[in-house]
Amino acid sequence: MDKPFFSIIKKSKKSRARLGVLQTPHGTVQTPSFVPVATKGTLKAIAPNLLKDIGAQVMFVNTFHLVLSPGVDTLRSFGGIHQYASLQLPLMSDSAGFQVFSLGSKINSKGFKITEKGVHFKSPRDGASLFISPEQSMKHQEKIGADILMAFDECIPHGVSHEYALEATERTHRWLLRCIKAKKRKDQRLYGIVQGGGFKDLREQSARFIAEQNVDGIAIGGVSVGETQKEMRDQVRWSAPFLPEKLPRHLLGVGRPKDFRYAISQGMDTFDCVEPTRLARTGTVFTIKGKNIVRMNLMRPLYKKDKKPIEKTCSCYTCKTFSRSYLHHLFREQEMLGHQLASIHNITMMHLEFEKIRQEIQRGIL
Repeated sequence: MDKPFFSIIKKSKKSRARLGVLQTPHGTVQTPSFVPVATKGTLKAIAPNLLKDIGAQVMFVNTFHLVLSPGVDTLRSFGGIHQYASLQLPLMSDSAGFQVFSLGSKINSKGFKITEKGVHFKSPRDGASLFISPEQSMKHQEKIGADILMAFDECIPHGVSHEYALEATERTHRWLLRCIKAKKRKDQRLYGIVQGGGFKDLREQSARFIAEQNVDGIAIGGVSVGETQKEMRDQVRWSAPFLPEKLPRHLLGVGRPKDFRYAISQGMDTFDCVEPTRLARTGTVFTIKGKNIVRMNLMRPLYKKDKKPIEKTCSCYTCKTFSRSYLHHLFREQEMLGHQLASIHNITMMHLEFEKIRQEIQRGIL
């Protein structure tokens, strides 16, 4: 008998936190888990052979950018993104919804138009007119070949009116039904996306609707779009009680360590964000202060002669091998190795943090 896609191993008695396992054709994922973002089929500055060492269990690839280059037909000719990019671990793909609404609308507002059929927008590469619909999103993601797909949704900007948010949320619901109908591959799993903007009634309405559909998991979207930390946490808290316990839950675009425990206490299982590698490329790395993960800017002069590793409790190659002084030197001289070493460290720190969280759930602390 085939193993279920998602199994709950242990539930917390203090909160909605739980330990789980995702089973995919490319491996298993212990949850809660952080999902590094390999936007264009690569985790920036980190070679695929290093992924196991830094603790990566699963990664997120970006449909919008992969459609632009190398193109989904190229990916299909190689057998999908796993083979093309030598990424031998479970992968999630987004629907292109967030990038369409964040990038496409900014390039040329006159060429950006939302209709019931889909979205017209301009390419951020060359300004060419493009169109994507729920059906096309499913076809693109199936060709990309990720294990877990996201339904095409309307990503609601922060600060819009209740009327706008209602219209966009209901359109997202109708688009989900079309995604479910359009999805063909049985070896891929589909997540519906909760929208609703910053409105409690709409978040509850959306969570209820998505929960009633034939989906394999649920993601909470429309966060990390400019809202405050309190607003983001409110949107998670409003949605969580209506999500079926048997389904895995993903929080889209949230990657600040201070938010993980709260969201996990509300029942979230996986999180994706570009922040660890994006910060690393600026010389900003994670370290521990007390019980908290904080940022350290290695470009600061005080690290020029610092012989300590970035973080003494970190087991990554960077911390076991190099000093803060050497990293400072690399970034000052704009050496590419600095990007790699800082990225290895930041991703490792995320996974060490989630190992600690899983242990806390196991011991009944969280």
